[in-house]
Order: sequence, then C-alpha cells, then structure tokens
Amino acid sequence: MTDDNGVRWLNGLPPPDAERELLACCGAPAWARAVAAARPFADPAAPLAAAEAASAALAWPDVAEALARHPRIGDRPAGDDRESAWSRGEQSGTATAGHRVARDLHAGNLAYEERFGHVFLICATGLSAADMLAALRRRLDNAPAAEREIVRNELHKIARLRLEKLLEHYR
Repeated sequence: MTDDNGVRWLNGLPPPDAERELLACCGAPAWARAVAAARPFADPAAPLAAAEAASAALAWPDVAEALARHPRIGDRPAGDDRESAWSRGEQSGTATAGHRVARDLHAGNLAYEERFGHVFLICATGLSAADMLAALRRRLDNAPAAEREIVRNELHKIARLRLEKLLEHYR
C-alpha cells in the first residue's frame, strides 16, 4: 500500500460514501460504482486505471445520465458543491467571452441539443470560449455515432481530471 493520502482516504470510505464522492467526478452512477468496487487501490495510478476501465464499460444510457448532470458550456452553475465549483473552473474560459461569442455559444448549444438530444460536452479545461465555440461548430456536422464516441472520450477526460482533483484534495 502506498503512503498516498488521497488513495488511502478513498480506500477507507464505505462503499456508499466512495460512490457519492466519485459521482462528483462522473455523473454516471455505474461509473462511480465500478470505480468504488475496484478498491482497494495499491497506488495513485490504480484509481485512474479503474476510471478508464469504468468509462470504457459505460453503456450509452449511463453516458446520457452523466450528461444530464453537466451544464451547458457558458452556463456557470451557481451551486456551492464540489461538482459545481469544478465546472465553473473548467469553464473559466467562458468568463471573459465577449457578447458575440457568448451569444453564439448559447445558440450553438441549442442547435447541438436539437441535433443530438443532449448537452454539448467538451473537456473545457484550458480552452477559451472561442476554442469551445469552434469545436461545437465542427462537431455539429458529425454523424450521431461518431459524436457519441467523441462525447464518451470527453466525458472520460473530465472524469479523470476530476478524480485527480479529488485525490489531490486529500493528499
């Protein structure tokens, strides 16, 4: 067993508490259950490997459940919970968006939701609002099956970053 406090903390939680904490990383309960069930983790890489395996195993209804917990790009959640705070930080590139870009993001979100039936998801960390808008516009032309694969990948990237933040908090 490693001396990593974050891993020890996660290993020590009762299953329902671990699942609740992990749900802030990925809003799919199946993902949180799978990662929690993979404990105990021997080292800091093990939870990340479990997260990757859990992401790969998600059925589309599980992905859709996670998507329902994500705000639209440009909509900054007002909650004081960890998940809302992380979302605000991840989308910080939209905070300084000009009126035109903000308006175009809003319109693009609506067009995307009309076309695909769910929110536009992108791992926004480090991206400007213009970058997010450009990606949204490009992805509007995707076939639904191709877009689902992109969404799965973006969801995994977000879950991994959040899991790293969760574990870092308890180091």
